[in-house]
Amino acid sequence: MRDSQGKKMGKTAGNAVWLDPNKTSPFDFYQYWRNVDDADVLKCIKMLTFLPMEEIYKMESWEGSQLNTAKEILAYELTKLVHGEEEANKAQEGARALFGKGANTDNMPTTEISADQLTDGKIGILDLMMACSLIPSKGEGRRLVQQGGVAVNDKKVTDVAFALTAEDFAGGDVIIKKGKKVFHKAILK
Repeated sequence: MRDSQGKKMGKTAGNAVWLDPNKTSPFDFYQYWRNVDDADVLKCIKMLTFLPMEEIYKMESWEGSQLNTAKEILAYELTKLVHGEEEANKAQEGARALFGKGANTDNMPTTEISADQLTDGKIGILDLMMACSLIPSKGEGRRLVQQGGVAVNDKKVTDVAFALTAEDFAGGDVIIKKGKKVFHKAILK
């Protein structure tokens, strides 16, 4: 399948979304569809949901913020279809809390880091991102950091040698932001 800009969608293009919950969490699955291009949202709703066509036809005149509502509908309906209604509700609430006023991280994808993953009481940002499956390689992580695409607890990370200590996890968790829309919680166990 190709998007409205002619770009291939799939794992070889690096933008795959999996139906297997072990490969794509309900939150990430929801976010994938929530962030679909404006030009593709109605096509996806028509092809991938069971919404009545009369409802979809009404959406064809939607513009601006109404398209965001259509994206939320698409994301919710597909997440409900693949992961179940309870997980779709959690993903939607988590996304709204995260991107709305006041961040609620309860339903954010989470990775537990064990103390033995720390070296001399520290874990480097690249190792942490690898452990959280946020990057496929350290090379990609280096590029992201150097381009300003990584933040930890809302502070931009610009040094690839940046490391977190056990004390950084003392508050319970660390929130890693990759790009503008990918958030992940890391907990030290």
